[in-house]
Amino acid sequence: MSDRRSHVTFQHGQEFLAAISERWNYQILREVFFGVGRFGELKRALGISANILTARLNSLTELGLLTKRAYRSDKPWYEYELTDSARELVVPAIAAITRWAETHATGDDITHHPLMHTVCGNPTNPYLACSSCHQPVEASTLRPVSAEEGGAGQGRGGRGAASAAPGDPGSGRR
Repeated sequence: MSDRRSHVTFQHGQEFLAAISERWNYQILREVFFGVGRFGELKRALGISANILTARLNSLTELGLLTKRAYRSDKPWYEYELTDSARELVVPAIAAITRWAETHATGDDITHHPLMHTVCGNPTNPYLACSSCHQPVEASTLRPVSAEEGGAGQGRGGRGAASAAPGDPGSGRR
């Protein structure tokens, strides 16, 4: 995965979206994030057949989104976890989609998935914030930058604060 990561292109984003758009992949990634990591647990939680689950787990592992480790020495039984690179993208996506679904769901059969911020130890409801003013970003307050404003087609250096490296003051990532 490290070799693949060092050569990430825009196409990799499309491949990732195609992978999680597959019928079971998003659900598997979501369950693993929420702590369901063993094959049998995943099978029961999702109501998925063993052969399809095996194929999807192998695919997600090959894509570098999951790692597997044996948890029994007498049988080839595995436990799955999100990789660090998957956590970087999958966790915010799962949190956002889960929050959206919980907020907009109708009916009484709604399962809430509380989250805790491990840095401060408090419950949290994460949100997207502007790296400049730190205000929450909502769909109605966000738009792409036009080419005339230095947007698409300008390369990585022509995007202003968006080109800041993780940890830089303008990047919003620490």
